[in-house]
Amino acid sequence: MEKARTPRRARARTALLAAAICCAALTGPQVALGSLQGAQALAASAVAPPAASTPTSAAPGQIKLVIQHAFGRPPFVIAGGRIVVRGIVLPFVAGQRVKLSFYRDGRKVQVSTATVQDLGNGAGQLHVSFSSARTGVVEVHAVHYATAQQAQFEARSARVHFASPSLSSGSRGPSVRVLQSELHVLHYAVPLSGVFDEATGRAVIAFRKLTGLARVSSTDRSFFRRLQHGGGAFHVHYRRDGRHVEADLTRQVLAEIEPGGRVHAVYEMSSGKPSTPTVVGRFSVYSKTLGAKGMVDSNYFIRGYAIHGYPEVPVYAASHGCLRVPIPNAAAIYAWVRLGTPVDVYNESGGGSRRVREHAGP
Repeated sequence: MEKARTPRRARARTALLAAAICCAALTGPQVALGSLQGAQALAASAVAPPAASTPTSAAPGQIKLVIQHAFGRPPFVIAGGRIVVRGIVLPFVAGQRVKLSFYRDGRKVQVSTATVQDLGNGAGQLHVSFSSARTGVVEVHAVHYATAQQAQFEARSARVHFASPSLSSGSRGPSVRVLQSELHVLHYAVPLSGVFDEATGRAVIAFRKLTGLARVSSTDRSFFRRLQHGGGAFHVHYRRDGRHVEADLTRQVLAEIEPGGRVHAVYEMSSGKPSTPTVVGRFSVYSKTLGAKGMVDSNYFIRGYAIHGYPEVPVYAASHGCLRVPIPNAAAIYAWVRLGTPVDVYNESGGGSRRVREHAGP
């Protein structure tokens, strides 16, 4: 019969005891007894399980960071402005402090420590402000280091762009991306390239027209403040017309509207000058041609009146009755507009004409 294997712990105990007995045989009874007792204690400590850790009474915790005084998607603030970081802590434990580290473009630029204040509903809060005269992307990292009362927890904030408000043709970088992103959210026809090109300039002019700002193709603080406060959204007048075009002669912009009143795209345009006003009313596209008389991608909605591309699109009403749009935008509009698409032309200031002229033109 195969001999049973001795467990590892038993083998260790046996070896220690054997060494003690051997030592006793050489040194005498008293030393043997002491050696034997020491060996038994050593053997016991070698096989005893580690002492269980003492359970902690510290409360758990979590924090959520909210950025205040920043607006837009993504959130932004004008360079030189100030944001406030609000931290909501659950649960509230008296006497706790949180460290907040501010990073701009990945580099730590400020460290603040705040005491968590009681909100009275089981939660706590803290507030820390931050300002930057320099442009860049700012992110906040908050950490509560473990104490006897509350465990460690941490969180990161959403990223906030500190943007330059002074942008014009040739500008490039994160501030331009913020500008383009905000205009894109408002459905202006604009690239997302980070480069301030002619298309960006046209979108800037359209925004300025809708917000009553000077009609120039550059930005400034007043422009960005309008962006921050939600300005520049196109107001749809005829939601029940389904998929249609609206031409606002007062503001000199043209918009493509999806069913349900959803704005698809907003463009700058130039309508009929006072001596040859554009006709106002509700019409529908009855003919489409790629080009004639210098007009590009024409969508005729009544007699000689058309939405079309043209080399010159001033920031004011200057056409012979048609709705001029920039040639780079004309192809996209031509592709979106279909035969039968309703065209609503209106002028809140009372301009335009109710009389349909026999011959309108570009």
